[in-house]
Amino acid sequence: MQHSAGKRTSSLKWLLLLFLVSIGGYTYGQVGHPADSLKADSLQPPQRQKPVDNLNQQYDFSDLLRNIFHPKKGADTLHNRSGITVVPNIAANPTIGAQAGIKAVAARRLGNDPKTLLSIGATSASITTKGIIYFYVNHNIFTPGNKWNLQGNVVVAKTVTPDHGLGIGRSLKGLTPEDSVLADPTHTGYAIHSIYYNVREKIYKKVANNLFVGAGLSFEIRRNIDDNDTVNNATPSSVYNNEHGFPQTRYSANGFLFNIEYITRDNPNRAYRGIYFDAGFRLNQTWIGSTKNSAQVTTDFRKYFSLSTTSPETVLALWNWGSYLIGGTIPYLELPGTARDGTFRSGRGYTSQYFKGTQFNDTEAELRFPILTNKFLSGVVFGNLQTGNDENGTKIFQVFQPGYGGGLRVLFNKATRTNLALDYAFGKFANKGFFLNLNESF
Repeated sequence: MQHSAGKRTSSLKWLLLLFLVSIGGYTYGQVGHPADSLKADSLQPPQRQKPVDNLNQQYDFSDLLRNIFHPKKGADTLHNRSGITVVPNIAANPTIGAQAGIKAVAARRLGNDPKTLLSIGATSASITTKGIIYFYVNHNIFTPGNKWNLQGNVVVAKTVTPDHGLGIGRSLKGLTPEDSVLADPTHTGYAIHSIYYNVREKIYKKVANNLFVGAGLSFEIRRNIDDNDTVNNATPSSVYNNEHGFPQTRYSANGFLFNIEYITRDNPNRAYRGIYFDAGFRLNQTWIGSTKNSAQVTTDFRKYFSLSTTSPETVLALWNWGSYLIGGTIPYLELPGTARDGTFRSGRGYTSQYFKGTQFNDTEAELRFPILTNKFLSGVVFGNLQTGNDENGTKIFQVFQPGYGGGLRVLFNKATRTNLALDYAFGKFANKGFFLNLNESF
């Protein structure tokens, strides 16, 4: 009987290991290009920890591996863990088919100042059964003393983007045939295939305690765009391109970036307290190769409240993200919308760009709480409200669309508070699905 029970326990451990490895790279919806700041994959350690995490009482993925492969070996509390993480990038959903690939993240502190933030590098390569190929390299480098911060990425991809028209899903009457196609009131949905390239670099300078200012360039280029419109004006993207003077099969959105950033949150992966705020201005210019001129303002505000002194992981997190066109015209696939924030995590309950407009805002709240005393498993419940404009008279903040859900968190690296996020979310128009990622949505 003891031998049989031991075999069952070992089997359960292996099944849990296989499950966690399999979901390491799973994502919902389109394949989106990563954030230039690496928030999604950051291994950056906490800047402040009050109270200090008792890591010896926490249990993470490395502890699970040790117990499986070396069940008699105790935890090594005298040495720092490796700054390199490699996980399979495996996914499966109707948009992308089945996906296989690999993702790697590395971290190193530059110089000898202990207050210097960790410099991060990340890369990923994947391919899917529907012909999607994706490769990126990201970096987020802090010089000694955090005097300078360099953020950037290079992306090369063959992508597919689900499209549900322009606007916030408002019921509209008296539209012209073209306006009706652009609004897609029946939410028919279209798949847009393209070749995508992005090169982005920003340089930030520390100007005061917790405050940075930065500037840079971003080149976003799409070629071989195909929305399966064989008759012209039959899909939202073709109507938008005709109305705004964009070519149907290609465009470039090349611009200057200007940002100001303020950070007091204690950890970028899983904050317990503090504030993160970033405001940016983007100026696309034809003289550097952009198809059209445009000017956009973006804002990103996050606030974290720890609700317990004995269990600081119990957190109420608030988030507001917005993007606003203030002049010119931007390409259809670059419009702000669902999951078009820096980390492509906003608006859970809907696929990327399900709602979109030239003016867009998303507000979210999430309650996070530990489930097990060793913090290996935690839970979340969340809700969001999205709003945007359209070209038929709907103004931003006039109509709101909700999303809501809950999920589990698996502690992947307790030293950096890195976790695996498994969420199930619901939205309107029969939208629902799993959203699995590395680290918190915000």
